[in-house]
Amino acid sequence: MTVVEELAGFAVAQRAHPLAAEVRHAAVRAVVDWVSATVPGTGTRAARALTEALDPGPGPARLIPSGRPADVRTAALLNGTAAHAAELDDIYRDAFYHPGAPTVAAAFAVADLLDASGEDFLRAVTIGYEIGARIALAVGPRHYRNWHTTGTVGTFGAAAAAAELMGLEPARLAGALALAGTMTAGLQQTFRSPSTGKPLHSGHAAEAGVVAALAARKGLTGALDVLEGPAGFGVATAGIENLTVSGLGEPFCVTETTVKNHACCGHTFAAIDAALELRDSVRTEDIKAIEIETYAVATKVAGRPDPVDPDEARFSLAHTVAAALVLGGVRLHAFTPTAVRDPSIRRLVACTTARVDPALDRLAPARRAARVRITDRHGGTHERLRLTRKGDPDDPLTDDELRAKYDELVPPYLGAARAGAIADALWNLPSLKRMSALEWGRSDD
Repeated sequence: MTVVEELAGFAVAQRAHPLAAEVRHAAVRAVVDWVSATVPGTGTRAARALTEALDPGPGPARLIPSGRPADVRTAALLNGTAAHAAELDDIYRDAFYHPGAPTVAAAFAVADLLDASGEDFLRAVTIGYEIGARIALAVGPRHYRNWHTTGTVGTFGAAAAAAELMGLEPARLAGALALAGTMTAGLQQTFRSPSTGKPLHSGHAAEAGVVAALAARKGLTGALDVLEGPAGFGVATAGIENLTVSGLGEPFCVTETTVKNHACCGHTFAAIDAALELRDSVRTEDIKAIEIETYAVATKVAGRPDPVDPDEARFSLAHTVAAALVLGGVRLHAFTPTAVRDPSIRRLVACTTARVDPALDRLAPARRAARVRITDRHGGTHERLRLTRKGDPDDPLTDDELRAKYDELVPPYLGAARAGAIADALWNLPSLKRMSALEWGRSDD
């Protein structure tokens, strides 16, 4: 049995049992969080440009949050891009992977096509998270050296979710994963250099996953050893021969995701949290120097010392820590052009250094830690170490905090009444008979 056959067999076997209550609730939370990320993401340069470029037309699926009709693959592409564009989407910490952005986008598009029930939709999301995250764990940091796991492995997660909604039998579900494997893409250089292309990785993964499932449904076949074969995904992208997966459903990965509490690269979060805890101990005008010590990947991906625009600022430890100290929070308001040019923030950026702490680096990726040390103009020092991030599985956002995130980010785009109605429907997805009952678009309040 090949790896994709093993994964497909696991997925199909789960249909014999209802989702466990804690798994179902975690999937609901994942969808609520996905909407919280996607709605503001539609206002970003990347999402707007792609929507204008494609000018989607009629179709059975819908763009979120406008409700504009689109064909299934375009809806997956645009929604998946928007989901990743504001840097608010969830994380599977141990695998450097954002599972929700591509997986839920694919599930929404296919759920519209089939007018699936809320329960079937949640099962598909759960399976997509599980298969994507287990593959991401298998290729691990060796893959993440050069590849963007969300764009590559996200294709498997999206294909799994789409195929599960279609109810594909094991051979064709395995075929969907096999086809997905040859359509993966996403190079880290896209976000190590000035670029607005990173969100396209997630959108492409969602679209490619949907295409793989639709094609497999009609009998197109892929290489079943695409993951472990001698020229397969493991060898080609991580130098891993005979790749295997393990731990399926133990526990389900959707129950162990990180919910983002800040609107930027997750590698900055521990430092932001430490800075916020220090904020009351020193006045920003008294700060003379800021030192950030963290793990190597954080400095590599988010080490921009002098960001010049909001897209670069989201990947800058210096800017995000400075914004936390000046503004008291690092949500969307910290990444406006005004905030990036704010003299108070710019002054702190200029006096910030970031470096690798070998001890903290050894903790990654299972723990994403950072130490922030502030020296004030009187010679005093203020230091805080964060061994985890707010929103990680060991310090999660509560349901109330997740709803507060939604209530901050979604109503400005949909209006309070429509946003509230959609939130109520999302939290009650298990009882939703038809996904078409979710009414997108702005209300008039």
